[in-house]
Amino acid sequence: MSVHDELTRMQHSLDDLRRSLSRLEQQMGSGGLEIRRVRTDTDHLRESVALLRQAAAAAPEVTKRPDLVTISDDPYDLSLWTDSDDEGLGARDRRAP
Repeated sequence: MSVHDELTRMQHSLDDLRRSLSRLEQQMGSGGLEIRRVRTDTDHLRESVALLRQAAAAAPEVTKRPDLVTISDDPYDLSLWTDSDDEGLGARDRRAP
């Protein structure tokens, strides 16, 4: 899931929390310390999500890592190497100086 999708899900969850809090305030009244604290915390979370959304918009897109390629443990065909030199060791059938 992308960052944008996660932030949207978070925003929807906070909207649900705010609606639930409003219903609770209607039943309990909005003057209690507990309700005011939850309201303040909810408002702070909404502001924090807005800041995250701004930061995500300003951040460069993260590129997806390419798929991994499996390399077999089977030995290579030795005929592939008949016309090459062993680098750093000199040619086959000859001694190093």
